[in-house]
Amino acid sequence: MRDRGRERGRERERDRDRDRERWDDGLIARRAARRAAPDEPPAAEDEGGAEETERFGGSYGSGLRTRLDALHELVGLSRTRVESEALAEAGRVLDEAAARQRLSSRHTVVALAGSTGSGKSTLFNALAGVAVSETGLRRPTTSAPLALTWSEGAAGLLDRLGVPGRLRRRPLAGGAADAELQSLVLIDLPDHDSALTAHRDQVDRALGLVDAVIWVVDPEKYADAALHERYLRPLAGHAEVTFVVLNQIDRLGTEAAELVLDDLRRLLDEDGMALGEHGEPGATVLPVSALTGEGVPELRELLARFVQERTAPERRIAADIDAAAAKLRPAYVADGRPGLGERSREQFAGRLAVAVGAQAAGEAAERVWRRGAIRACGSPWLRLHRWYERKRAHGSTDPRLEPPVEDELTARQRVEQAVRIVADEASRGLPAPWAHAVREAAARGAEGLPEALDELTVTLGDPAARPPRPAWWPAAVLAQALMTLLQLFGALWLVGQIVGVVEPGLLPPVLIMVAGIAGGPLVEWACESAVKGPARRYGQEAERRLAEAAAACGRARVLDPVSAELLRYREVREQYAKVAGPRPSPRIVGGGRGGALRLGATRTGARVR
Repeated sequence: MRDRGRERGRERERDRDRDRERWDDGLIARRAARRAAPDEPPAAEDEGGAEETERFGGSYGSGLRTRLDALHELVGLSRTRVESEALAEAGRVLDEAAARQRLSSRHTVVALAGSTGSGKSTLFNALAGVAVSETGLRRPTTSAPLALTWSEGAAGLLDRLGVPGRLRRRPLAGGAADAELQSLVLIDLPDHDSALTAHRDQVDRALGLVDAVIWVVDPEKYADAALHERYLRPLAGHAEVTFVVLNQIDRLGTEAAELVLDDLRRLLDEDGMALGEHGEPGATVLPVSALTGEGVPELRELLARFVQERTAPERRIAADIDAAAAKLRPAYVADGRPGLGERSREQFAGRLAVAVGAQAAGEAAERVWRRGAIRACGSPWLRLHRWYERKRAHGSTDPRLEPPVEDELTARQRVEQAVRIVADEASRGLPAPWAHAVREAAARGAEGLPEALDELTVTLGDPAARPPRPAWWPAAVLAQALMTLLQLFGALWLVGQIVGVVEPGLLPPVLIMVAGIAGGPLVEWACESAVKGPARRYGQEAERRLAEAAAACGRARVLDPVSAELLRYREVREQYAKVAGPRPSPRIVGGGRGGALRLGATRTGARVR
């Protein structure tokens, strides 16, 4: 039997490792891997002819299975983004859900927990119908978990809880009176306030594994801060699988018992634990006396209905998922609608265009075009005058002509500033892990961006180096040459008249010279006016090409990685919404005889989850 138990333990570890490997993505976790083949025979339960079970998720309801699958994928998507400590609880829930699914679904494990002297073991014996748990004045009395099972097939569950075979009991006779409790596995835990640390550790471990808990309190210690702060308050979300039993009511009168019950409900309400009433979900509170038997039949009836529903394991896992989702909420829920809008993208492209000097390059190309037209079509006398003025200005030492010292940002600083701004805009409103991931993605893309933009500028070339010439330029040059010839012809005619070679006549040569002198600037002005439109379009085209190339480079290196991180966040946000989705339908546990067991649940309606 021990060899069989060890072999089953090794098989469970191998199954758990396969489940982890299937979900260990770390970068982009895809959908759930293919489930076990339909024709694959499910593993049999441990012993005693227990019913067969399927692989992970097979026996859970569709709603819980969807939440577990979403939690699996959420962990895979977040493994490299969210701190491992934040995902530890989610991983524990997934492991426990997988382990619980592989065990008997016919049985419901209910733990009896309480403080020293609360009468927990006495109540355990009363439910069993025979003294199976040691009671007495010595404290602590219960030193190890004691199990009570009404049917076979729960060995795997007890192995998981660490209950040795010598501490497993059966109720008295197990007759027809216990037929409704055949699916119950009752665990008597050590005292949660025991002076021995090992006992408290056993309680904490068992409470994380059982399907439901019956907290046994007494009139003296029901308000103990250790109970409420360490257990009831943190487990307030598990109200649907929680019973709170006020034991030893035989020590109180009827009126005093009612007052203590009301105060107990008030404390539970302050702990955030909803109290069930009229079929609403919540914890069950009832008075009993394990010593006299008062209220014990009603408790057995409630337990019988509870275990017959066979929904406690799912409800416990759903509550665990709720608790894990609450802890993970700061890592996935953002304020507002984070992302990169079209305006942010356009502004980033504009800043990169300024960094590469797209506008300056376009203006330079426009000036070169216009200057080329003036140089080609201008009067030679005006070109000579401009050359003289430029030479004079170049050789001047006038401090007013010296260029001012530039205090503007360098190209690299402009690029870094553009990346920083777009990263801040993209990460605004994101939870801290994803905002950090977005900034890291932008920073990685910005590392070689200035050099890439420099190479891009060299590749495209200087648009002002060789501007194209329109077809009408030769005609304009020919017209300007004609005007110059007219001036020379008129001047030679006048000189000929002066030396007597040509017949006198002042008017014709003067008119010819005036026509040439006036026509040269007129042709130059006409060419300059005609070249404004094409030069402007050429400069704008040069600016557009450089700006678009810079924007494409910035998009590939910065915006695309940032968008990938934002897409990943949207995906995990969708998965988180599934994880924190609707709970299963509430269990309906009827009240006691005459409906007198559910008394005074406070503000239940205000605690809808």
